[in-house]
This record gives sequence, structure tokens and C-alpha cells, in this order.
Amino acid sequence: MEGNRDRGNIKWTSLFIPEHLERLREWQAEDDHIEQPQLDQFDWDNIQETLETALKRQCETEIETWQDGKITYYQGKIKEINIHSKTVIMEDPFGPDRIHVIEIVSVQCLD
Repeated sequence: MEGNRDRGNIKWTSLFIPEHLERLREWQAEDDHIEQPQLDQFDWDNIQETLETALKRQCETEIETWQDGKITYYQGKIKEINIHSKTVIMEDPFGPDRIHVIEIVSVQCLD
């Protein structure tokens, strides 16, 4: 059996029909989808307090957001909290990011 050099999935890919591939991609997308976290008033108060503290202290902050079934992480310093447009402007080494408050799931000060 030592001489058996199996090629794994490579030998099967030529037998897949487009419908199989499409269904496999859909299945993978379903596995990657994350339901939107349900936040209560306590969670929103905690997020607001942490955002205000991070803005005042200008500390390194990590913001976790949910959008379209995916969680995204932002890290940097908060430059502005715009109440009118309901956005947080965060500066990181690559430039500013505009984050909508409704998408925020959690906030942490890293300093």
C-alpha cells in the first residue's frame, strides 16, 4: 500500500457537472452565513459607553460588525462619532473607515 499515491479530490473534479459545483458553492455559502446577533438595550448602552470612552481616550479600539451574514473586524482609533449620520469614523494605518452604528455588534478598547 505504500506505493499507492492517491490524488484525492483531483481525480473526481473532472466528473463533476456544473449543477454539482453550483450546489457545492451554495452549501459552502450556507455554512459561512452567520445570523444577525440580537442586541438588547444593555448591549447598546455598553457599546455607546465604550465608543465614547475610546473617543475621549484615543485608545486603540476593535469594532466588530455584522453585515450580510458576515462578521467584520475593524481596529484603529476612533476619530469621530457622527450623531446625524449615525456613523463612527475610525482611523487605521490604511486610512479612515466609516462604520454604521446599526451594524456594530461589539466594541473593545485594546489599551
